[in-house]
Amino acid sequence: MSTVTSPSGDPRMSRRGGAATPADLEPRLTRAWILGIVGSVLLIASAFLPWTYDPALLGNVTIAGYPAPVQLMAIALGLLALFMTLVRKGPLARLGRRLGSPSGLKRLGAGALVFMLLVLAGVATSDPALIAAADPGLWIGVVGAALIAAAGFLLPVHKARAEPHQRFAGWVEILIIVALVALVLFGAAYGLGIEDAWVFVLFLTFVFAAGAGLSGGGFFDWLSVVAAHHSRVLLLATFMAAFAFPFTQGGSNANMSIATQVIIFAATAIGLNIVVGLAGLLDLGYIAFLGAGAYVAAMLSESTFATIGWHPPFLVVVLIGACFSAVMGLIIGAPTLRVSGDYLAIVTLAFGEIFRLAMNNLDGTHGPNLTRGPNGIPAIPDLEFFGFNFGTTHNIFGVDIPRFANYYFLLLLLIGLITLVFSRLNDSRIGRGWIAIREDEKAAEAMGVNVFGLKLLAFAGGAFLAGLAGTVKAHHDQSVTPDQYQFLESAFLLAAVVLGGMGTIGGVLLGAVVLKLLPEKLRFFSEYRLLMFGLLLVLMMRFRPEGLVANKRRQLEFHEEDEELADEVQHVHVEKVS
Repeated sequence: MSTVTSPSGDPRMSRRGGAATPADLEPRLTRAWILGIVGSVLLIASAFLPWTYDPALLGNVTIAGYPAPVQLMAIALGLLALFMTLVRKGPLARLGRRLGSPSGLKRLGAGALVFMLLVLAGVATSDPALIAAADPGLWIGVVGAALIAAAGFLLPVHKARAEPHQRFAGWVEILIIVALVALVLFGAAYGLGIEDAWVFVLFLTFVFAAGAGLSGGGFFDWLSVVAAHHSRVLLLATFMAAFAFPFTQGGSNANMSIATQVIIFAATAIGLNIVVGLAGLLDLGYIAFLGAGAYVAAMLSESTFATIGWHPPFLVVVLIGACFSAVMGLIIGAPTLRVSGDYLAIVTLAFGEIFRLAMNNLDGTHGPNLTRGPNGIPAIPDLEFFGFNFGTTHNIFGVDIPRFANYYFLLLLLIGLITLVFSRLNDSRIGRGWIAIREDEKAAEAMGVNVFGLKLLAFAGGAFLAGLAGTVKAHHDQSVTPDQYQFLESAFLLAAVVLGGMGTIGGVLLGAVVLKLLPEKLRFFSEYRLLMFGLLLVLMMRFRPEGLVANKRRQLEFHEEDEELADEVQHVHVEKVS
């Protein structure tokens, strides 16, 4: 049998088999293993050396033997790289057969190199002369990260026999889940508290580098299996961490304001996930349903600018606002759901603009005075339940809980309710019908699925959940104006669903956090923050189109497409060489 050069450049790969034998790959594996160990040790050692002589940079990285937070991130990346190297050869090699693709080290190495180059950029931005006078520790870290990246690209990648995921004792897996949730809580608290621009960018780079490495190493696949066996523990630990979050902020009202905005955004995105993620309907005017609930709450509030004299209890207002939004969903859905695809997107986009213009015109001059036009309805009072005023700072366990923290707890209960409704619908016969419509509408109709009725229910159900969030948002913001509900907000909601993972709950929550948190924390980059934000979205859609937390079915579809494309490219290359 004649041999040809493979797409990877290895002449020992057979024309027919497409994979070299383990003996052929051993020298390459040994070289990658040595580079990985040396690079990891250098990166870890660099953190114990000064990186620059200016203590004002990067949280003071001038003290030898006392790593700053940025240097601790480098240590974490080095330790993770060392572990991923050792599982490929040596005493931990048995774990390597169960940890997925070796591409994890390649991704981690590339991320670590970007991290160290950004450190150089941060130093150079302050004073270009500092680069030439930088302490050796910084350059040692750059060299170490480069060696890790080289090891990752040199490491042979071959298809191995799939083995079952490693399982541990139940109590060990539960401890791992609790530790990960606590780590996420600590990371969120630390990230919100970062004030230095470059330190925050480096923290984001560290998180993405570590996440990419763990994803390539199969950790998240293993975690999904474990989480499925301990779903209740994961849910309980997540909500306990979420409730504990305000106690980590030291009474900071600014950080809690960002957190509440994230939850409102996430709750609305979950409602949109019914329409887009489950039913597959492209809605570009969804923000109107959130605005409808907010305007109902504002008009029925005790504000001196409220336009309706009836002030029912808030629980009644919540139901009225949610039902009004659902009725709007039926009104927009009934005449337009006969169309689909691009045409439906155009119709829903027009509906969102109609809502905003209608709120502008209901000012008493161009129509009845319901919304006060562009002036909106300000001075909406804070909520008060059983003597508990949400606008007052309370002291719980010796920690001050400010106004936004009070709303944070209420919004957690709201998003818990919305999550419960979404999960029940997803697992029900209705949810299966939505998924069937999303996959193939004609086939679903042929199998007896009531396509139009389920589409209408998706619009009404998603609008109902958005209306719930809108009623709380009105009191949280203390004002409602038409400018709050523009098309850009609908686009961000759709991006949260797609970026996080359509049809999933955790993915949408994560996507909402990313899309709402990053623009707030990147304000110190002024006009460049949206450029950086857009670049991040482009990279995500290129390298992980199924979303941060992919739906299993969609992830399988994307992987099958990638494998078919790779096989086709390899076949064409072999034919050319032949």
